[in-house]
Amino acid sequence: MQSLKIYNTLTREKELFQPINAPHVGMYVCGPTVYNYVHLGNVRTFTTFDTLYRYLTHIGYKVRYVRNITDVGHLVGDGDEGEDKIGKMAKLEKLEPMEIVQRYTNDFHNVLTQFNLLPPSIEPSATGHIVEQIETTKTLIEKGLAYESNGSVYFDIAKYNAQGGEYGKLSGRVIEDLLVETRDLDGVGEKRNPLDFALWKKAAPEHIMRWPSPWGDGFPGWHLECTCMSTKYLGDTFDIHGGGMDLKFPHHECEIAQAKGSTGVDPVRYWMHSNMLTVNGQKMSKSLGNSFLPSELFAGSHPLLDQAYSPMTVRFFMLQSQYRSTLDFSNDALKAAQKGYKRLMNGLRIIKTLSYQADESIALDEKQITEVKKGIQGCYDGLNDDLNTAVAIAGLFNLLKKINQLYMGQVLPAQLGEEVFNELQEKFVALTEDVLGLKEESNANIDAFAKGMLALYSEYKEAKQYDKVDQIRTYFKANGLVIKDMKTKIDWAYEE
Repeated sequence: MQSLKIYNTLTREKELFQPINAPHVGMYVCGPTVYNYVHLGNVRTFTTFDTLYRYLTHIGYKVRYVRNITDVGHLVGDGDEGEDKIGKMAKLEKLEPMEIVQRYTNDFHNVLTQFNLLPPSIEPSATGHIVEQIETTKTLIEKGLAYESNGSVYFDIAKYNAQGGEYGKLSGRVIEDLLVETRDLDGVGEKRNPLDFALWKKAAPEHIMRWPSPWGDGFPGWHLECTCMSTKYLGDTFDIHGGGMDLKFPHHECEIAQAKGSTGVDPVRYWMHSNMLTVNGQKMSKSLGNSFLPSELFAGSHPLLDQAYSPMTVRFFMLQSQYRSTLDFSNDALKAAQKGYKRLMNGLRIIKTLSYQADESIALDEKQITEVKKGIQGCYDGLNDDLNTAVAIAGLFNLLKKINQLYMGQVLPAQLGEEVFNELQEKFVALTEDVLGLKEESNANIDAFAKGMLALYSEYKEAKQYDKVDQIRTYFKANGLVIKDMKTKIDWAYEE
């Protein structure tokens, strides 16, 4: 196994990853609330944990990856008062809530497929686990950590902390400061303490989504679903819990309190959070007019975009930054990513076509061998350092120089030896496709078509029919390809 280090939000340190039950790994990631189209900030988070899932699998772990669907309980404003986001959209659209859920769950899956994200091992929904949420609420009441008030049930943070809990330890918030911040808030009448949060909410007469419970008809609080589903499928304590930075408080803080309050143990070993997206240096926001959907990005239809950008270009762009750093969207950055992505795909295509040819007359070149091994290790060093995909990509581009030298005949496969040549080929393909999830977006038949056109190109060139030679070059260029006319051969590549 590789020695992977992960930055643990809980301890604020990079720690050596040591699973509870190696080689098995349990990973839970907070999924979307399916009331609207998935936005790019969500995509960055899910791409981060897709890459982690891929890498853990690549280095030999058996991962159970659980990512939920929130289809009830998430209220407008993310608090304990107001309308359910899905219920509100259902009223606006004059549809059943589950029609809204299905529509935007389908969109979520379609977008993630476009970005080449792997499906999780289990994708549970909040409405599918109402029984578990009621049972956990009953347990917390029995333990004196929750109380019923006017048909709703709230978690008692003061009692939790008095019993040894540390509400605020994940986010670094101090309880006394939080009390000062929330003292003057409205809508706290049912609560003993303004910080207390809902486990179960009484449904108002107009509330569409409701279930019977020991406390009357109602619905679960937003935070409870993740506690119930993560521990059900991964155990009372599991390895990794991921999500966006915006979920650290209060959502993940509440998850810890609920889980530890009900089971008596800390639920998670390693907490991981991806950072946010900005656009031209500003926070991405609908109110600022700088928020765009993946579909707008792919079509180039947003006023802030100069052109369309493909899903793999955007995935490559996201992976160029380490997941804990802020990622700034701009046309210049996306255009640079487009060139980098195409360059990497050219290398991927080349390395797949190269083959080892033994030649006893050629001596092994230790310098070339060392450079290849160093380049491969550089990729792994990046990934092992808190999933630093930026360093891993830089390592792939270092290997790309060697691949181009092999392609041009400046370095011969025999100089590397069969073992090292095969390792270069295998690792470059695996790290690019299997770990980073980057793939060629062109038509599967493009290689055969291009080679056929190049055969004609060679015939016209030999016959000195330069007008037809130029026509083929122009046709290639119009389709994002270039002809590479070399001394020893003619080939094609993606235009960078």
